[in-house]
Amino acid sequence: MIKLPENSFTNSQHKSLFSILYLQTMKKLFILILLSGFLASCSTGGNSSDKKAELETLKKQQAELKEKIITLENELAESDSLSDFRFKNVGVTEMKNSPFHHYIEVQAKVEGDEDVLISAESMGTVTAVNVKAGDKVSIGQILAQTDDRIIRQGIAELQSQVDLITQLFNKQKNLWDQKIGSEVQFLQAKANKESMDKKMAGLQQQWDLTKIKSPINGTVDQVNIKVGETVAPGLPAFRVVNLNSLKVVAEVAESFISKVNKGNDVIIYFPDQNKEIRSKLNYSGQAINELNRTFNVEVRLNSKDGSFNPNMVAVLKIVDYTSPNAFTVPIGSIQKSSDGEFVYVATQDGDKTFARRKKVSSGMTYNGITEITSGLDSGDKVITFGYQNIIDGDMIRL
Repeated sequence: MIKLPENSFTNSQHKSLFSILYLQTMKKLFILILLSGFLASCSTGGNSSDKKAELETLKKQQAELKEKIITLENELAESDSLSDFRFKNVGVTEMKNSPFHHYIEVQAKVEGDEDVLISAESMGTVTAVNVKAGDKVSIGQILAQTDDRIIRQGIAELQSQVDLITQLFNKQKNLWDQKIGSEVQFLQAKANKESMDKKMAGLQQQWDLTKIKSPINGTVDQVNIKVGETVAPGLPAFRVVNLNSLKVVAEVAESFISKVNKGNDVIIYFPDQNKEIRSKLNYSGQAINELNRTFNVEVRLNSKDGSFNPNMVAVLKIVDYTSPNAFTVPIGSIQKSSDGEFVYVATQDGDKTFARRKKVSSGMTYNGITEITSGLDSGDKVITFGYQNIIDGDMIRL
């Protein structure tokens, strides 16, 4: 029986060897057949028993050659099977300690820390609008004016009386300082002057109410009135926003109130800008809203981070769990059996690599990545690609 070398051959080497041996064997068989025919034709007068013995010998050699051919075919088929199917291609991830973060994701929006709707303080007809959307304004700046003619007339009439009363008071005071006249006359003049001053102050306040002023420094975001329209207290006339003082606000479910605290790391994602900002939580409320069972959180925005606008949509990702040194694997590579969770790791045995099952315990999962809390060691090569088609002990190729 012909034995193949125990060395590892490629498919082409196996096929080439088989072809050579097969041709040599068939050549010997053909020669033997021709030789037996020639001997039979040349020995017509020979002994019949010798011919029978010779024929038996040739048949025996023919059977041996056929057996060798079958053996070679089987060995070659087995070698091809090992090469093509026994080794399974996989991908691995080597375990190294790295930080793992778990995030809570909630919908959020941008708000102005100073974002105010301004309305008129008294009813009246708009006579002038002094700003437009986009204008920068300062505290106390007059944004619009309502009809103040009647009040101005009243102030003008009262002013003449104020001037007269003031003169009378000053003269009476001079006489009183010289001990001339009675004290009653002086006190009466003083009372008249103070009363007139209060009336003038009251009219001045009413006149001031006809002006719509900005209570903050900022930018005019909306102008909701036009000249000739009637305004009244409570109806928004302007919106002014301080774009240098913006924040991201969100509502978080009460189940996370023990995990979310001021100072937690956060990622703010703005889908409209496809932009992420890393920051920290500036405020975490402790009061639960009775209607939706949530609490408020806030993150202040820095103007250096970019340009943002009030009511812009955002996604707030809040870190509620951190492991500074963790082993992590894709969640799909963790499998379950009756005795718990396990993964396959690649182990070296001589010049061969095998898939071995290893029991593990998993922790938190975020974005398809799971923390392994126990069962793995640094340097372990976890099979993270091709794990679906292997079992414990399979020979693998990385």
